[in-house]
Amino acid sequence: MAEGNLAKTTNRENRESNNAHSESIKVKQKHSQASKGQESISLKTPKGTRDYGPAEAVLRQRLLDRVIRVFRRHGAVTLDTPVFELRNVLTGKYGDDSKLIYELKDQGGEPLALRYDLTVPFARYIAMNNVRQIKRYHIAKVYRRDNPQVMRGRYREFYQCDFDIAGTYDPMLPDAECIKVVAEILTELDVGDFTVKLNHRRLLDGVFEVCGVPKDKFRTVCSSIDKLDKMSWDAVRREMIDEKGLDERTVEEIGCYVSESGGIDLVDRLSSDVQLTVNEGAMQALTDIRLLLQYCAIFKVSERISFDLRLARGLDYYTGVIFEAVLKETAEEVGSVAGGGRYDDLAGMFNPKRTKVPCVGVSIGIERLFSIQDNRTMVGKYTRTNETEVFVASAHRGIHLRRLEILNQLWSAGIKAEHSYKQNPKLLAQLQHCEERQIPLAIIVGEGELARGMVKVREIGSRKEEDIGLDTLIEEIRKKLTALNVTE
Repeated sequence: MAEGNLAKTTNRENRESNNAHSESIKVKQKHSQASKGQESISLKTPKGTRDYGPAEAVLRQRLLDRVIRVFRRHGAVTLDTPVFELRNVLTGKYGDDSKLIYELKDQGGEPLALRYDLTVPFARYIAMNNVRQIKRYHIAKVYRRDNPQVMRGRYREFYQCDFDIAGTYDPMLPDAECIKVVAEILTELDVGDFTVKLNHRRLLDGVFEVCGVPKDKFRTVCSSIDKLDKMSWDAVRREMIDEKGLDERTVEEIGCYVSESGGIDLVDRLSSDVQLTVNEGAMQALTDIRLLLQYCAIFKVSERISFDLRLARGLDYYTGVIFEAVLKETAEEVGSVAGGGRYDDLAGMFNPKRTKVPCVGVSIGIERLFSIQDNRTMVGKYTRTNETEVFVASAHRGIHLRRLEILNQLWSAGIKAEHSYKQNPKLLAQLQHCEERQIPLAIIVGEGELARGMVKVREIGSRKEEDIGLDTLIEEIRKKLTALNVTE
């Protein structure tokens, strides 16, 4: 996207990107008496960002928890990196997208930039710490000065969920596991039918070479091919001719290849292609893809795979297998929801000795997945936003101190509990609070029960009540929570 286009965002897109769920509000703020003026403050989130209310935050956290479980199932450890990096760490790694990096004002002689993704910081971490093998996951916010498309879950500030395997291993074993991770996550999140598109950077380079593309234009042509999921072939063709300087014959030959998709049958056809057979890189790439498809069959995900020569992944650091997961026939039109590939040279860029650490990884587009769940769920109406297990209620006036004692016992026992902040609240209001917040149990503290060393415990869902002795209260509460299946 050209810089000028970023300044031409339509008014409608601006309104969407400022906040997906609220309108811009104008308020007046009085200046000091000396200024005797008024300043208009626009209460809105910055372009390409949004607020998450309690119900939305809960839903997103549930998605993240399920993603993390898959990462941990595959033996990954977690790490974290700063939200900003030295500017020269990030620049030159993202191809045409480098112009979307948020650069920061020079602070103390260190030119900085907000991280664009989690992959380059990971490669920098590997090089700094001399790591040779690691399987990691990282969930954090990244920043891109992109053109927001809120309805498609595309923001300027958003979470990425990355899973990466670094180290020297036998071919395609880590790559196959990354694809398996993507398939598991999308299946468990129940986002609908999806396809994992697969290609290889060395195969694309081989195609470019036999078609006559100069080597110094391989990456920029990749960026053009990568737009085929958003633009027609005619538009991409015109870009390669008019903007990238390729001749029409070369572009037409490229078009013949990138129109191909399939499975092992396509691998067989390309392996016997007269032009490609003399290209060593392309032949090695086809060998890799053949082996990868074999492993994917063993992992029971081959029915999800589409070997697609249109897939290019515009980022410069990819060196081998690349893949991208897309949803099929979704009304939300979010498109790609995961993507990744092999980047064997990236860590070496940060090492003075240029020592390579082969890496492959995938990034899950959690914001786009959240936008699907958000649209499908009546967020706020049925979503429970708290984890309170027990509410301690007063049945009569003047017993709030005993209520606090019982509340403290619950907290000390590790039970999630709350109460009213009024000394003498009405019982009906307290029970309505429990129903509205979907709190499963209420302990009702009354004078008569206390005189007998008892309290009344009410199941909010069924409204069943039972008197329980104070000396066994914690044990009985735990039993009830277990029976109601609300304990961790």
